[in-house]
Amino acid sequence: MKKNHYSRRTLLKGAAASAMAAAFPAPMIWAQEIKDITLRQFGTGVSNLNEVAQKVKEDLGFTLSMTALDSDAVTQRAATQPDSFDIADIEYWICKKVWPTGNLQAMDTSKITNYDKIVGIFRSGKLTPESTIAQGTAPHTVGFTSGPGGTDFVAEESGWMTLIPTIYNADTLGIRPDLIGRPIESWTELLNPEFKGKASILDISSIGIMDAAMVCEAMGEIAYGDKGNMTRDEIDRTMAIFTEAKKAGQFRAFWKTFDESVNLMASGEVVIQSMWSPAITAVKSRGIPCVYQPLKEGYRSWGGGIGLSKNLSGLALDAAYEYINWYLSGWVGGFLMRQGYYSAVPETSKAFMSAAEWGYWFEGKPAAGDITNPYGEKLAGAGDVRDGGSFNDRMGAVACWNSVMDENQYMVRKWNEFIAA
Repeated sequence: MKKNHYSRRTLLKGAAASAMAAAFPAPMIWAQEIKDITLRQFGTGVSNLNEVAQKVKEDLGFTLSMTALDSDAVTQRAATQPDSFDIADIEYWICKKVWPTGNLQAMDTSKITNYDKIVGIFRSGKLTPESTIAQGTAPHTVGFTSGPGGTDFVAEESGWMTLIPTIYNADTLGIRPDLIGRPIESWTELLNPEFKGKASILDISSIGIMDAAMVCEAMGEIAYGDKGNMTRDEIDRTMAIFTEAKKAGQFRAFWKTFDESVNLMASGEVVIQSMWSPAITAVKSRGIPCVYQPLKEGYRSWGGGIGLSKNLSGLALDAAYEYINWYLSGWVGGFLMRQGYYSAVPETSKAFMSAAEWGYWFEGKPAAGDITNPYGEKLAGAGDVRDGGSFNDRMGAVACWNSVMDENQYMVRKWNEFIAA
């Protein structure tokens, strides 16, 4: 954890200064005024972490003030309150809603030190040259704009990004293997009557409907043209299937927050549900069996990044670029990868992880010893293998991305009718 550790005090001395100069672009902005800078960041609780803010203060000298909100509140704030933030830490499907408002400014990729090391998912849309681009709002489709002041999206790497990618993952269903007692291999199991009253799905419409679509497609009930951009008929049929299951008592609850999902699973009230990687981590850290179950139909994926308010300028804007470059330089990536996420620049994170951690989290190798979360709590022991295997195995099996559909307003209305049914 202390490998390649820097602070402002040591930056001013000898070799450490040289090392940091190599890590961050010129000109450096370590002026006395930097201590007076406060950058206001908001986003979901996934990556708006106190530990990151503390490390920013230690390494960069300025203050990062964080606010964690749910996805719907993040969307509303980014779209309607540009004066209330400096940095928007948002997901790419949210970017599709927010970017056209003009509330964020295009970011110059020539100022991003590790731009060339960002994984292909965020640049070309492909993990490897042979990869098939998954359905939904793939990050690269909303990742670039035509230039400064642009409110459009362009297909090519234009040198101007809407968001600088930071974090992403391949999501699936979480299960309690000790309470289920048999293999789970398909998304269809979420609606299996065997789990009546013990299943759950997240109540965030733009994400929940993607899980619902994975289930309906796996059941053979609906063949979607694009699960991430459904027609009204596809929305109706999807919600009809889930409404019927809801009325039959299939669902114990619908969750919106990380803590809700953890408590449902840890208590045993729910044995199969939509889940996020750190929630699995949190349950396992309590000594309770919990698996992020690979499924034969593939994963529903998501990605997030850092956007800058259109009002950010001067020294504060310089500080924001320093923050982005620091973010991609490895410490944050290592911290997040210990929760099961991936960094947009994986190779820099490797320097902040042990060989055993890197092997377990990224390469899919059996653990060489105890594997812990960022807080030192044990998650796995020697010989254990990460659920789903390696980075390439998991991200190479993405079936769809979280999305905003053309029929978004209609979808939200039908989703709300389902929740209220």
